Parts: sequence; C-alpha cells; structure tokens
Amino acid sequence: MPSIIHTPAVWPRAIALVDMNAFFASIEQRDQSEWRGRPVAVTNGLQGSCIITCSYEARAYGIKTGMRLKQARQLCPELIQCPARPERYAATSTAIMDALQDITPDIEVFSVDEAFLDVTHCQRLLGTPPQIAWLAKQKVFESSGILCSIGISGDKTTAKFAAKLDKPDGLTVIPPWEAAERLRDVPVSELCGIAEGIGRFLAGHGVYTCGEVKKLPISVLARRFGNPGRRIWYMCQGQDPAALQQDVPAPKSIGHGKVVPPDTHDTDVLLTYLMHMSEKVGTRLRRHHLQARTFSIGLRTTEGWAGDKLQCALPTNDGQQIMALCRRVIDEIWQGQGVHQVQVTALDPVDSGSQLELFAAMDDTQNEVNAVMDAVNRRYGELALAPARLLKRSSMPNVIAPSWKPFGHRQTI
Repeated sequence: MPSIIHTPAVWPRAIALVDMNAFFASIEQRDQSEWRGRPVAVTNGLQGSCIITCSYEARAYGIKTGMRLKQARQLCPELIQCPARPERYAATSTAIMDALQDITPDIEVFSVDEAFLDVTHCQRLLGTPPQIAWLAKQKVFESSGILCSIGISGDKTTAKFAAKLDKPDGLTVIPPWEAAERLRDVPVSELCGIAEGIGRFLAGHGVYTCGEVKKLPISVLARRFGNPGRRIWYMCQGQDPAALQQDVPAPKSIGHGKVVPPDTHDTDVLLTYLMHMSEKVGTRLRRHHLQARTFSIGLRTTEGWAGDKLQCALPTNDGQQIMALCRRVIDEIWQGQGVHQVQVTALDPVDSGSQLELFAAMDDTQNEVNAVMDAVNRRYGELALAPARLLKRSSMPNVIAPSWKPFGHRQTI
C-alpha cells in the first residue's frame, strides 16, 4: 500500500514488453474454434515430426517446443497436430505491430511475437504506465483476436523479465524504483542476454544472482566483455541503459536451408534442393535491392558439413548464378556422403545500386526476366513461375524464423 501512495505520477522512463502467448498455436485456436481449450501442437507440415510450438493446454502435459511429436503423443494421446501456416502468422504479427503504433511510434519489433514500447513520452496523454499497458493489451486483442502478456518497467531487460512472470494473458508492473529489489534474488541466467558463457564467468567470481552482481566491480565485467559487460552490470540492477533499436540493421548474410530426405545420395535430388534454396536467396536479395559476390554453399552429411565459400565474378542476385556455385560444390567437393540438409547463404550483401566494377556490364536481359518472375510470384505465390526442375521440389512448407520482423530484410518466410 505505501508503494502506491508514494508512486510518482510520471515515471522517468517507462518501457513495456508485449509478448504474444503461444503465438502460433493461439492463432490456430483462434481460426479453428473447435480447438480452443484443447492441446494443439504446431509442426512444420503434416510430415513434420518436431514441435515448433504448442498451446498452453498441451504444455500442461509437459509438452515443449522442440519435442518430437511421437514423444508428445505419449504424454497426451489426444494432442492435435497442426501444420504451420507461416504466412498467416506473419500477417497477424504485422497487424499487431501496426496497431501498437497507435500507442507510440517508439517501437522495437524484437521478434515475430514480441515488441518493446517506449511509452515514457505518452504518460501525460494516455495515463500511467500500467494504464498504457492495459491499452496495449486491448490493441493486441482488437487487431488479432489473441491474448498477450505484458511486462512494464523502467528498462528493457526488467520489462522482458516481468512479461514472463504471469502467462498467459498477464500484466506485471515493476516500477523502476523497485526493479533492483525485485531482481535481487533472481538467477542471472534468467535475464535476457546473459548467455551460458557469461553465466559461467560470473559463477567463477561467486556471482549467481542479480543482487550479487553489485558486489562485483563493474570493471571486471568491462575488462572481459567490453561495453556489453558494463551493460550486464546495470541490467542486473534493473537499470539497463539500452535504448530501443528501431532500425533493422543491414544484414550480414541472407540464407535459406532445408532438410532433405535422410541420408540422400542422389545427385539429382540434391541439385533440386540446392536450386530451390538458390532461387529463394536470389529472390530475397532482389526484394531488398541487395546483391552479393560471396556465397556459402553447405551440405550437412553424417560426417559434418561439406562445402565452401565461393565467389561469382561480380556481385549478383540471380538464382542461376548462385546455382552455378552449388553445382561446383557437388562436382568438386562433395564425395558422395549421405546428405541430410542443404544451405545456401549470401555473405556480406551490398546495395544493388552500388557502382559496378570498371568495365563491368549487367546482364539486362536476365534482370528483366527476374523482374517479371518476381512480379508474377508476388501475385500468384512463391515459385508460381520457376525453373522446371523445381516442379520436383520438396513438399515441406516454408517456416517462419524466430527473428522474423514485419519491416526490413527479415520480412521473409
């Protein structure tokens, strides 16, 4: 009660973390009303054997993300398997992020189902931080029909920690002046951004909880980890200084990979999968006006990864040129081992408007063909127009990456 009486009318800084509850499974339960209140597991297509996510009803049986479907059915025989629909999830995420813009333009889309909101400057207009958090919950439900949990505090790390304390459909408020006390007995490993390696380093200095970090001179963390080490020290005090990251940074790589039938030795099958990935990488580069000269082509075999980093003569975003590098890997590097996965990645992509090297000439004809193909595929669906070999491509559906964002180069499924 005293904390309510002495609560300042306006917080000096107010950050909320909006976290959609069991996002993919919640969307499926929303769209399939007969599944509401029942255990649902989302997998990568009907052939998928690994659970991407599951509803809270399924989690009550001990089912978890990453669990094999066979094991999950042993825990819950009535479990409903649902093929993932990444396009549906992406559309819902975009609608939610757009709706949250009505509250504040200061948003960091953290992942497909999470967003930070800096509502510091909204308080005189929209009310106290808890009132703004309730408004955010309303916006999420009105725009998507699903529930979310929200944590709100004076910094990003504490807000994210708070959001996971009351799920599903929770709202946890940790005022900034209470953050250090609330975090005091929390294991450092429970804070976002403190990975296993950092945890081991802190444990080596006898530090296991956030409160114990204060006893460690900040210089110790700074010498070992630089500025991130300083940030970790403040994070554990409930004083994370990090600002919201609203710009999607330029990509260091753009890649696509796919699991192939187990222990594949058939060259024709591997070339089909590699062409599929080459076309996806090329399309994605063109969509974001990027091109690359160096590509990493990999085949995961029973003995590890086989492949290499290969270069085109000039930067490109053409799937055919990328595929030519893939053929070199098959012809010159692969020794016939059984393959389980293929990966094609463009390294260090640059703006396709960059000046070409002296005397370099673009293949205008191929560029025009790609432009027409992209236009057709945008209208009629991915690879509606594609090389003939891809008629035999895998039936496994696309997946949505955890880092998917509705803005920038990550807006790709």
